[in-house]
Amino acid sequence: MSTFKAPKGTYDLIPPDSAKYLAVREAITAPLRNSGYGYIETPGFESVELFARGVGESTDIVTKEMYAFETKGGDRLALRPEGTASVLRAALEANLHKTGNLPVKLWYSGSYYRYERPQKGRYRHFSQVGAEAIGAEDPALDAELIILADQAYRSLGLRDFRILLNSLGDKECRPVYRAALQDFLRGLDLDEDTRRRVDINPLRVLDDKRESVQKQLTGAPLLRDYLCDACKAYHEEVRELITAAGVSFEDDPKLVRGLDYYTRTTFEFVHDGLGSQSAVGGGGRYDGLSEMIGGPALPSVGWALGVDRTVLALEAEGIELQLPASTSVFAVPLGEEARRILFGKITELRKLGVAADFAYGGKGLKGAMKNANRSGARYTIVAGERDLAEGVVQLKDMESGEQTAVGVNEIVAELESRLG
Repeated sequence: MSTFKAPKGTYDLIPPDSAKYLAVREAITAPLRNSGYGYIETPGFESVELFARGVGESTDIVTKEMYAFETKGGDRLALRPEGTASVLRAALEANLHKTGNLPVKLWYSGSYYRYERPQKGRYRHFSQVGAEAIGAEDPALDAELIILADQAYRSLGLRDFRILLNSLGDKECRPVYRAALQDFLRGLDLDEDTRRRVDINPLRVLDDKRESVQKQLTGAPLLRDYLCDACKAYHEEVRELITAAGVSFEDDPKLVRGLDYYTRTTFEFVHDGLGSQSAVGGGGRYDGLSEMIGGPALPSVGWALGVDRTVLALEAEGIELQLPASTSVFAVPLGEEARRILFGKITELRKLGVAADFAYGGKGLKGAMKNANRSGARYTIVAGERDLAEGVVQLKDMESGEQTAVGVNEIVAELESRLG
C-alpha cells in the first residue's frame, strides 16, 4: 500500500469508470466538431492578473479559490480556475481574430482548479469541456451554443435537465439597474463581506446561495425590467431561435452567473437529481472581456460543461452508456512457440484496428482464461504445441462457449470477418 494519497478534493480516473468520462467528453465535443469549432489547448497555469481582470477581482474565484503561487523568477501565476480567459488570451496572442474569418470558433477540454470545500459534485480539481465563439455579436451564435449543448446532453440519454435563460443587459442599460439594485441591497441586513460586494459587483449578491441572504432578496429589482430596447430585441431573438429548434428552456430573471465578464445572454444547465450542486454547465455572452485583458473589442459567447457532474447526472438517471469493448480478442499461448506466433497475430489484428490483448507473464491455461474473461473479449485464441503441429489454433466464442479449430494463417481474416 502506497503511503501517498490523492490530494483532498481531487480524484483519480481509473478503468473501468474512466471510460465513462471519455465517452462523455466525446459526446459533448462531437456536435462542436460538426459545427466549425476547432480544438485549442492552453497551459494549465496563467498570469494571476489574467484572471483578476477577466474573471473579476471581487469574485470568490479570485479572492478565495484560486491556486496562486510565485515562481523562482518572481512571476505571479495561478492554476487556471476556468477556461474562457485562457482561450481568449491564446486567441489574441495568436492573432486569430485578424485572419478575417470571424467568429473564431474554438473548443477545449481539460482540468481546472479551485480551492473549494470538497463535496460530491464539487472538487478542487475538475474536468470541463468548453466552447467559445469569438468576434461576432449575433443572437444566432448564442442560440447555436445552447442548442449544441442540449444536443450533446440528449445524445447521452439525459432527459431530466433544464435550461435556465436570462439577459444581463449591456454597458448602456446595466449601470441603471446596478444603481437601483445597490439602493435595494444597502437596506438589507448583510454581513461586512457582502456589503463590500454590493459596492463592487452587486449582481453577485443575487447569486449568493445562503438562505439568510436569499430570503431578503424577495422584491429585489429585476434586470429584465431595466433592459434597453436593443438588449430586449437581442434576447427575444435568442429565445425565438432556441424555441424554433425545439429546445425547451425556462426564463430565470434572477440568473446572473458568478463571473464579472458576462453581458446580455446568460444561461445555465441544471439537473434536479444532483442536490445542491445542480448546475452541470453554463455560459453566456462576454462582449467586454477582450478589452478587459488588453485586446480589441471582440464580442464573444461561450460555455463550459462539467464532465464530472454530467457523469453524476447520468448516474442519477440510471443511464448506462453503451461503451465499446476495450478488448475484442484475447490470445492465450501455451508454450514458447505459441507465444511467438500468437503475439504476431495479435499485432496483425491491432494494425487492422481490432482491439486485442495477450496473456502476458507465462500463466497457465486456467489463469490465462480468467484474464480473458475479465478482459471482456468476445473471442479468445488458444494455441499449444499440438495445435500448432496441426497448423491450427482454437477459436473460442466467449458468449456461446463454442470452440472451433481455425488455420493459423486464416485466423486473422476469420476474426476480422466475425467482428465486422
